[in-house]
Amino acid sequence: METIPEKATILEKYFPELTPEQRAQFAALEELYAAWNARINVISRKDFDQLYVRHVLHSLAIAKVCRFDAGARVLDVGCGGGFPSIPLAILFPEAHFTAADSIRKKITVVEGVSASLGLRNLTPQCVRVETLPTRYDYVVSRAVTAMPEFVGWVWKLLERGQRGSLPNGILYLKGGDLAEELARTRLQWRLYEIQDFFTEPFFETKKVVYTPKK
Repeated sequence: METIPEKATILEKYFPELTPEQRAQFAALEELYAAWNARINVISRKDFDQLYVRHVLHSLAIAKVCRFDAGARVLDVGCGGGFPSIPLAILFPEAHFTAADSIRKKITVVEGVSASLGLRNLTPQCVRVETLPTRYDYVVSRAVTAMPEFVGWVWKLLERGQRGSLPNGILYLKGGDLAEELARTRLQWRLYEIQDFFTEPFFETKKVVYTPKK
């Protein structure tokens, strides 16, 4: 079985069920992002050393909260360089992911990394999400804006139902005190502390924030 580079072995600690193909795809991320980041800076230089903790594992916290069914349609809003959608697409090869960002150079990186990994279940789109005509089962994102504004962008894009271990809805990665911000959405939210899943100090204040589309 292919060995994972030392920095990537952290994934096996929390996801021991990875297949050989998934191991190889995760192992390839560091080299791929290093090459792309040299051309288009989508990950801060000081952060790159912690790629597998601060970007890959952080993205996969969503998978500890909700497992996506085969055929589930997942929209990543403001995907940047492909987080959380690329790690999730590797982990859930039977679900379909749309990685959306309005900045063309970021989508160029997602296209390049996705193609190199052979991810047939991920579609990058350079688009403002408010204009998307499609509906999705889940919306994921990583702290792109304040939650009331975010809900305004995506709520109409969500389909009711259940295509995973939680009812369809929003799964949002964010840190800090969110009580006031979430209250302004007038929706019911459940907060999952990422430190309950991953023990690294980086996750001490990080959360997965979830609300269903009722």
